[in-house]
Amino acid sequence: MTHIEKRYSKLGPQIVKALKSRSFDAWYFDEQDEAAEKIVSLIPKNHVVSWGGSMTMLSLGIQERLAKEGYNLLDRDKAASPEERLEIMRQALLCDTFLAGTNAVSEDGQLVNIDGYGNRAAAMIFGPKQVIVAAGMNKAAKTLKDAVTRARTVAAPSNIQRFPNLKTPCSENGTCADCLSADTICSYFVTTRFCKPAGRIKVILIGKDLGF
Repeated sequence: MTHIEKRYSKLGPQIVKALKSRSFDAWYFDEQDEAAEKIVSLIPKNHVVSWGGSMTMLSLGIQERLAKEGYNLLDRDKAASPEERLEIMRQALLCDTFLAGTNAVSEDGQLVNIDGYGNRAAAMIFGPKQVIVAAGMNKAAKTLKDAVTRARTVAAPSNIQRFPNLKTPCSENGTCADCLSADTICSYFVTTRFCKPAGRIKVILIGKDLGF
C-alpha cells in the first residue's frame, strides 16, 4: 500500500460516515475487486440497469460483467442512430438501477457533478429506483467549495479530452475558461447534499485513483 493509499484508507471511512449522516448508503473498500463485488451484490437480477458516463464503472468492469450475467441493460452505445441513443438515455431515467461516477465528493459527504446534457445528474436526482455511485478517493475534496473547484478545473477539462470532436477552451489548453461554447460539457451543476428517500443513492468509495 502506497503512502497515498494509506491516507485514503484513513480518510475514506470518515467520508462514509459523513455520507451516512446525509442518508446515503455508503461503503469504503481498499481494493477495486472488493468494490466491484459489492456493486454487483446491490443489483437484483430482475432490475433494468443503465448508466451515465463513468470511467470508474468501466474500469471496474461492471457493465461487462452485468452483460455476461444476463442483466437487462439499457446501453446507449449500442444505439443505431443519434435519435435511438437519445431515446435510450431518456428510458434510462426510469430504469431500476442507474450506475454513475461522481466528479467530486466533499469530506462532509456532499456529491458534486457537472453534466453536458444533464442525463446523469437528472437520474441522480429523481427517476431510477436506486443509484449506485462508484468513486476513487482521488475525487475527495476538503470542502464543498473545493469539490466544485475540482469538478470544474480537474474533472471537466480531463473528461472532454475523450471527445476530440468537441471544441472548447479546455479541450485546447486543458484549463477551465468558464466558457459559453456550444460544445461545453459544463451545462448543469448539481450538488447532492442529502439523499431522499434514505438509501436510494448508494456510494462506493475505493482507495485508488480512478476516473477523473
